[in-house]
Amino acid sequence: MGSANPEPAQAGAEPLVVIVGATGTGKSALSLDLAERLAAQGRPAEIVNADAMQLYRGMDIGTAKLPVTERRGIPHHLLDVLDPREEASVASFQEDARAAIDAVRSRGALPILVGGSGLYVSAVVWDFRFPGTDPEIRARLEAELLAVGPGLLFQRLRHADPAAAAAIGPHNGRRIVRALEVGEITGEPFGSGLPDESRLWSPTRLIGLRTQRIELIPRLDARVEGMWRDGILDEARALIEHGVGVTSGRAIGYAQAIAQLRGELAEADAIEQSQALTRKYARRQVSWFTRYPATWLEADDPQRVERAIEPIDS
Repeated sequence: MGSANPEPAQAGAEPLVVIVGATGTGKSALSLDLAERLAAQGRPAEIVNADAMQLYRGMDIGTAKLPVTERRGIPHHLLDVLDPREEASVASFQEDARAAIDAVRSRGALPILVGGSGLYVSAVVWDFRFPGTDPEIRARLEAELLAVGPGLLFQRLRHADPAAAAAIGPHNGRRIVRALEVGEITGEPFGSGLPDESRLWSPTRLIGLRTQRIELIPRLDARVEGMWRDGILDEARALIEHGVGVTSGRAIGYAQAIAQLRGELAEADAIEQSQALTRKYARRQVSWFTRYPATWLEADDPQRVERAIEPIDS
């Protein structure tokens, strides 16, 4: 990984503050505490969501989305901006998030980007331009995916771009199609089109939250159990009635709740499967974010707000 050297900030410009970490480490709480502390210093702050599933309306319990009443009057952006039938796009998110960040700065406030969706965060933070699309190539590959499934396309990708194949895996047909499309358009491996984390898009302060695995696992398991107590089945029932897309329908917790409602999983199995997938997702997040040149804070450190302000002021 390269060093992250931002261009000099314009006089008076507030940096972009980014809070990352695995699910369950308290990113939302820190962002609120930090925004309040900065406001007390005469530096208003606004929060920009970088959790892919919190983009969706009607998906609150399973994504730990903060209710409006718990946002402490702090403006939040990019929550509830997609219908569950729509497909989230990293490229679109990059454009929308950067526009929101610029708007926050135009109001003289400090933007705080908060979330655990690694690629979404990286797409905003690093100086990165997405390869274009070709409707004809995309349509041809999607038709092939529909006709023969992801297996043959994955084998083709593994031959053309082993690194991308290893990262994507053999089952994610949508991403396999995208990788093959980029390869045909650019003549270069898909991996070369990912953020290389060597140059920041904007002056940025990266703050990471971490906790010991032995402490995180029980917290995550309890969180999933709480989702069922708090009514994720009701949200899943509404999603079934309204309709879900590929992305929203795969969300951890919702996919299992929908399967339970359809009689495909018993409740205990739905909860257990969601817990296992949440733990696996947290491991991937830790692996992704550990590479960041961030100021790392312990999630349970009572001084974490004070420690988070230090790099912002530096």
